[in-house]
Amino acid sequence: MRAVAQRVTEAAVTVDGETVGKITGPGLCVLVGVTHDDTAAKAAQLARKLWSLRILPEERSCSDIGAPLLVISQFTLYGDARKGRRPTWNAAAPGPVAEPLVDEVVAQLRALGAHVETGRFGASMKVSLTNDGPFTLVVEV
Repeated sequence: MRAVAQRVTEAAVTVDGETVGKITGPGLCVLVGVTHDDTAAKAAQLARKLWSLRILPEERSCSDIGAPLLVISQFTLYGDARKGRRPTWNAAAPGPVAEPLVDEVVAQLRALGAHVETGRFGASMKVSLTNDGPFTLVVEV
């Protein structure tokens, strides 16, 4: 699994003009990508990593201060643009594989005590955020 975690002061995701997830920070906006060999165990590992990453102000984690997370599925994290002008998506898991694993990341975060907002899997989403720092980190498990 691959995630892009951004430290934010606020973040929101809308679908067809409706806000489906919104947080105010400090917190994390997390884009999550799934590849073919990912498992529920990797989803749990990613959730633990995101919950405990000390990237919020004063080197604190979401778990330290109860900071919220906005988790959004993002198959394009497994895009490959090394050849030609069009990226390929071969490494991205198909929806029936990816959706339950993104849901598992969210469930595991909530089980750890996190307040988690989400996007809508497979929808055309508009994401807005204020990156604090800016601070952006790629996390792979």
